[in-house]
Amino acid sequence: MSAEDEAVAPEPQQPFLRVVRGDATPEEIAALVTVLAAARTAPPAPPRRRPEWGHARRAQRVTYRRGPGGWRASALPS
Repeated sequence: MSAEDEAVAPEPQQPFLRVVRGDATPEEIAALVTVLAAARTAPPAPPRRRPEWGHARRAQRVTYRRGPGGWRASALPS
């Protein structure tokens, strides 16, 4: 048997929380862990803006602007 085949005992991990003073109940520790976990999470991503080109409003009849630049205004979303 080689040294690689032998099971290596993992090092003991340090506790995540340690009560220094007082006598915390399991419920109090659970509440503290919940608050710390919530504070660690990233804020939600902002909602994505939908493009106006596929909006149902474009299928409705609209009055087009007359005059210079009217052709451009007819193709742009309102």
